[in-house]
Amino acid sequence: LDYLYYLGLEVRAFVRDKDKVPEDLRNKVELIEGDVTNAKEVANAVADRDAVVVILGTRTDLRRTTVMSQGMKNIIEAMKAHNVELVSICLSAFLFFKLEAVPTIFRSVTEDHQRMFDLIKSSDLKWIAIFPPHITETPKSRYTVTFDSSPGRVISKYDLGAFLVECLENPNYYQKICGIATVS
Repeated sequence: LDYLYYLGLEVRAFVRDKDKVPEDLRNKVELIEGDVTNAKEVANAVADRDAVVVILGTRTDLRRTTVMSQGMKNIIEAMKAHNVELVSICLSAFLFFKLEAVPTIFRSVTEDHQRMFDLIKSSDLKWIAIFPPHITETPKSRYTVTFDSSPGRVISKYDLGAFLVECLENPNYYQKICGIATVS
C-alpha cells in the first residue's frame, strides 16, 4: 500500500481487518473493512475503480476452503457490474505443479487457488495471474518475470506488490501466467 501511495495512485483497500493495516498507511488510502464472501460488500468496494489487485489468503489456516474462490467469484461479478476490466491476481507457484507434487499440507489451499485461477481464466476480463514462490520480508531488490514457469524460489513482498500494480499497465501481461522471483 505504501508503494501505491508513493506512486500517487488513489487506492481503496478492501480488508478483513483495518487494525492489521500499518497505522502510518491508514490515512493514506481509503480502507473498507468487509468480507470477500459477501457479494454486496465486494461490489461496493469495486465501484468507481479503474483496476483491481487481488491478494486473498487464509493467513495460517491451511484447512480445506472455498473462501478465496468464492471471493474471486464475487470480485469478478463486481468488476463486470461496474465495468472494471483490469485485474491482477496473486496466486501460488504451486500451481505450476501437478497437485500430487505439492506438499500435502498445502494441497487444500492450492486447490482453492486453482479454483480462483479457473474462474479468472473464464471471465473475459483483462487478467494477469501471478504465481509467486515463497514470499519474504526482504527489502525491495531486483526481480525477474517469466511466462508459464517459475524463475526462482523466493520473492520479496515489496517486489511482488510492485509487480501486481505495474503489470496492469502493460498489455503484454494480459491473459498471462507470470512467474516472479528475486534475482540473486
